[in-house]
Amino acid sequence: MPTPPVHGHAAPGFEGVRAAFAENLALRGELGGACALVRDGETLVDLWGGVRDSATASPWEQDTVVLTYSVTKGLAAAALAWLHAQGRLDYDAPVADLWPEFAAAGKGAITLRTLLAHQAGLSGVDTRLTPALVGDLDALATVLARQEPAWPPGTRHAYHALSLGFFQNEIARRADERGRTIGTLVQEEFAAPLRQRLSVGVPPDLPASRIAPIEPVNPLKIFAHPGELSPRFALALICPWSLTAKSVRNPRLEGPADLDLPVWRGLELPSSNGYATARAVAALYGALANDGGPLGIGAATRALLAAPVQLPEAGEYDRVFKRHTAYALGFMKPSSDFDFGTSPRAFGAPGVGGSFGYADPDTRCGYAYVTNRLGFNVFDDPREQALRRACEAALRNA
Repeated sequence: MPTPPVHGHAAPGFEGVRAAFAENLALRGELGGACALVRDGETLVDLWGGVRDSATASPWEQDTVVLTYSVTKGLAAAALAWLHAQGRLDYDAPVADLWPEFAAAGKGAITLRTLLAHQAGLSGVDTRLTPALVGDLDALATVLARQEPAWPPGTRHAYHALSLGFFQNEIARRADERGRTIGTLVQEEFAAPLRQRLSVGVPPDLPASRIAPIEPVNPLKIFAHPGELSPRFALALICPWSLTAKSVRNPRLEGPADLDLPVWRGLELPSSNGYATARAVAALYGALANDGGPLGIGAATRALLAAPVQLPEAGEYDRVFKRHTAYALGFMKPSSDFDFGTSPRAFGAPGVGGSFGYADPDTRCGYAYVTNRLGFNVFDDPREQALRRACEAALRNA
């Protein structure tokens, strides 16, 4: 079969990004996807190609939207940053100042900064999270408030894969003067002023024909990709008592593609079910990387996002990923196992299967890649890495 064409725009000097995208389709098993790079509000790269829906062989279009998994964490972190910029929350204050019930089970001293750095010991929730419970925010808040930390907060970190967004959503509801959820904040404070398609869950005005369905993968195949997935992480996934399993298997799903089912599409999972174009994610990060702009997030807050990471006492080792990671204020930061951007000032959020978005304040850029074919890398998917490196090379030569 001939390689599908690459559509869209790459500014002069960024032809290498188009070439890398073509190689993804021809050589790296890409099904469909998109890549974007925004600097100083100017879109330097906006590429898309491949197949939107493998069942119908329909092509990926300019306005195709896809589930971005934990790229959503960047949207949630940005929503809390917006609330910080409005003076509605304090990263260094105890969460219980906003949410008194959160103090239960010895959590009274946990600050928002500790929680957002994945250091609070709340990577798993003991109560089974069903769609009905996730959709009842008051009932969910009661469950979250009584959760006991799995380790002394601040001593180590472990990826709060699904739980973090639920805690963030309750914090947002209590901090916002109108009681808005993260999904509503993303729509009103980011998507609208940026004039981009960004949402947590699928809003009623998004036609199904614009959504690229996620191609299901056989979870057992993770053991056939030892070069991409840490064997320790793979084994921890199947051990129900491990921190890894407790972090990623509640809500209970047969596989990552289940998050794209209608039962979850209509709900808000601020850690994991954001729907967006690559152009939208790059535009958001581009705005976060620059002074001014339409988001109302001032220099003081953006300086905190770019500040050096504060690692826990145990250092970079992540008890969920079994890799070295770094987190701050809800974003992932560069670490010894995942280096992105031009300096430690960069911040972003990767998603399971390959999607990624980040801000690079040093180059004033926002970058994003999204796909509907899930890979097996925890982060640094070969398709995404090829596009990111091509963007970085073009920026160095610009």
